[in-house]
Amino acid sequence: MCTNKSFLNGKSKELAYLLRHDTTYNFPNDGYRDVKDLFENHGFTYPILEKIVRTDKKGRYEFNDDGSKIRARQGHSVNVDVGLTETKPPVVLYHGTATKSIDSLMQTGLEKRSRLYVHLSKDIETATNVGLRHGELVMLEIDSESMYNDGFKFYISNNGVWLVDNVPTKYLKIISE
Repeated sequence: MCTNKSFLNGKSKELAYLLRHDTTYNFPNDGYRDVKDLFENHGFTYPILEKIVRTDKKGRYEFNDDGSKIRARQGHSVNVDVGLTETKPPVVLYHGTATKSIDSLMQTGLEKRSRLYVHLSKDIETATNVGLRHGELVMLEIDSESMYNDGFKFYISNNGVWLVDNVPTKYLKIISE
């Protein structure tokens, strides 16, 4: 099995696209993609897929029970249902973002844009890791308890990412710049 880090990183990014955003694939409602398609059309092998799933620090991917299919747990722009259950969120959640985006976010709130949901984190450490990918970090605290009490629906993915349709500005607070 290939252990070249840059090769695996590239295949991981390709897999993220193929499982979340590929509009040319006819995804079933549950969001699983046949691994056979990835083998035949995209240069993956089972050992490569298994290593990506096993070593992904965010736990973004999962196989079905017999390993014949794989899906992303969240982050889709294609319309799929990964079996999320509405769940009461913690009192606060967090969202890390970049300073270049903060003015816009504080005017419009957090929007899902092309994705199915806005992604939120239960702790500052996770939100920091996400936010740093986009530039100089700004940390937002979300008053998720008030949102929930006001009728917003929250979901949690199998890997602990909190999901919601949007976060209006009245629930956002900048806690670090």
